[in-house]
Amino acid sequence: MKAALVSAPGQTPAYGDFADPMPDANERRISVTAAAISHLTRARAAGTHYSAPGTFPFVVGIDGVGRSDDGQRVYFALPRAPYGSMAETTVVTPAQCTAIPNDLDDVTAAAIANPGMSSWAAYAERAQLQAGETVLVNGATGTAGRLAVQIAKYLGAKKVIATGRNTETLKSLEALGADVTIALAQDEQVLEASFNEQFAEGVDVVIDYLWGRSAERLLIAGAKATDVCEPIRFVQVGSASGMDIALPSAVLRAAPIELMGSGIGSVPLSRLIDAVGKLLRATTRGGFKIATRSVPLSKVATAWHDDDSTGRTVFIPDA
Repeated sequence: MKAALVSAPGQTPAYGDFADPMPDANERRISVTAAAISHLTRARAAGTHYSAPGTFPFVVGIDGVGRSDDGQRVYFALPRAPYGSMAETTVVTPAQCTAIPNDLDDVTAAAIANPGMSSWAAYAERAQLQAGETVLVNGATGTAGRLAVQIAKYLGAKKVIATGRNTETLKSLEALGADVTIALAQDEQVLEASFNEQFAEGVDVVIDYLWGRSAERLLIAGAKATDVCEPIRFVQVGSASGMDIALPSAVLRAAPIELMGSGIGSVPLSRLIDAVGKLLRATTRGGFKIATRSVPLSKVATAWHDDDSTGRTVFIPDA
């Protein structure tokens, strides 16, 4: 079969031939129709993510959309190594699949599943968001962050605060449900004042895609809101601004802040798949918006490093 292959850590995937997967008794063979690039996919291919395969060569791609041998159209995740989603076929267990609603096309389903799941699982599994609460999305101008704003509103958030560096994109989030926007690229004192004002009014849940300096400032602002009675649930999802922070210990003693992560490992895979299923069923009903760009799989080497800040690249089989 044809597939996108990595033969060594850090290599750009190449389009080539790979042995056809043979499903075990408890697996399903999937004919792949769409598979999107994600930050996790790139990190696993580079060998820098904790879940990266340790043997080469392997087929890249952690999830996708396709049809099983019985004709069912499904989303699937984490195929058995060395197989991946960016290939003509792959193999997964039934537990790692969920049906796709008829009103959702393959490309949109493949594009929205991973970034949408990141916030859906964070809200439902980790923060346990309740209707009427206030949510702050730190790093809301990326694909996942834009969806996090939309999904928060869909799940009943009363108020959504969005932060980001791209001021133009930040402004567009108002049409997607953001009630307040805060530009991160401004004077430190002005930024701190903006954070303090929002926490003084009450923030229940923070979904953080950035980590780094902005996360530090948010946690400190939360600690300063001394009249907050309910815990602030701070859910760490991504680290676009840095892998580490310098956090004074007093921050966690001064306020009822619950600091937690959400992702592979902190949420069981079965629950992540369940979150994707709920997301896909809600996508059309909720009017979730995501930009996509379809690219033939044979063009993987040239499209691998494309900027995805304004939409997701989705690989489809060559005609």
